[in-house]
Amino acid sequence: MVDADQTFVIVGGGLAGAKAAETLREEGFNGRVILIGDEREHPYERPPLSKGFLTGKEERDSVFVHEAAWYAQHDVELHRGQTVTAVDREARTVRLGDGTAIAYDKLLLATGAEPRRLDIPGTDLAGVHHLRRLAHSERLRHELRKLGRDNGHLVIAGAGWIGLEVASAARQYGAEVTVVEADPTPLHRVLGPELGQLFADLHTDHGVRFHFGARLTEITGQDGMVLAVRTDDGEEHPAHAVLIAIGAAPRTALAENSGLALVDRADGGGVAVDESLRTSDPDVFAAGDIAAVQHPLLHTRLRVEHWANALNGGPAAARAMLGQRVSYDRVPYFFTDQYDLGMEYSGWAPPGAYDQVVVRGDTGKREFIAFWLKEGRVLAGMNVNVWDVTEPIQNLIRARTPVDPEALADPSVPLESLI
Repeated sequence: MVDADQTFVIVGGGLAGAKAAETLREEGFNGRVILIGDEREHPYERPPLSKGFLTGKEERDSVFVHEAAWYAQHDVELHRGQTVTAVDREARTVRLGDGTAIAYDKLLLATGAEPRRLDIPGTDLAGVHHLRRLAHSERLRHELRKLGRDNGHLVIAGAGWIGLEVASAARQYGAEVTVVEADPTPLHRVLGPELGQLFADLHTDHGVRFHFGARLTEITGQDGMVLAVRTDDGEEHPAHAVLIAIGAAPRTALAENSGLALVDRADGGGVAVDESLRTSDPDVFAAGDIAAVQHPLLHTRLRVEHWANALNGGPAAARAMLGQRVSYDRVPYFFTDQYDLGMEYSGWAPPGAYDQVVVRGDTGKREFIAFWLKEGRVLAGMNVNVWDVTEPIQNLIRARTPVDPEALADPSVPLESLI
């Protein structure tokens, strides 16, 4: 039984932290729940920042995890705009930036990630953007509207999910867009060359220009404003604004300074946790973008930076904090919306992990399911403009048994029959 006098502290005011607090109350925990976030906003979800909110299709209030009154109603002590500067694991306290020390019985770290920066001249110019927080999205949305109105140019460094979603939004506003990417296709490290080209074609069809095999070396300007970017192959592109979208780094400084076990960046980085999301300290847990989980299904240590991981990982950590048996074996999942293309991806199949890609449907019409296989086993599946198939795709991944590639490619064969 969890003592009602206990205090559970959650550091990180994002989706994972907010859902952890919600789950503690749903599971009957009646001790103190303290949720600490370094933003002044109430906890919110991040997908709309590069999708619906950025395009203007969703209102600001739609991004929040709970209504503002929810926290007081559920006796969750919400500290907004507060930075946790240290964790003293021996004393079991966290220290805030104002010097306040808060004692905990169990601690959850859900500190998220931050945009990777480019160390090149010109990143301090007005018109250079990163996208991680609600304030970033608000500023970028204003910029895209202005670029669209004035026929301005946006240069995006990076053709990952954020870069492509912003490219889609920018084109919908009418801005000119150039994407600079070091790899030979968009999403190369996620989808490989086979499906990465599909996204290159999608964006090219909508007027986006790509410059592959290159990196930004300088952002030039005048009177503090962006004028152009230069790349390492000697090219120059006009620009009125620049988005740096070269990935995100897990915010592990707090965990590192407190002596918790970490994972090397070469292996994905993050805070090392077991299948119950427990760190090397039995009273400290980690969830969301920073958690590098020893995955019981995939038999590897895996860190996932997507919405579904925060949505499900926060509650899983909360249950583990309560002493419940937890095995966090969720199949990684993420989604994107770009122009008229909607996509869901389940699984984990980085380049080199698979030996075959099987397609069911019509890639030309952008209505298909792609499967990544290793020795006949389905490692991952991506459904593009095909819906209500996530469950059978994930069941195929979970089965970990070989399937007939010809049957997998045949739309007349139900996916459920292959399991």
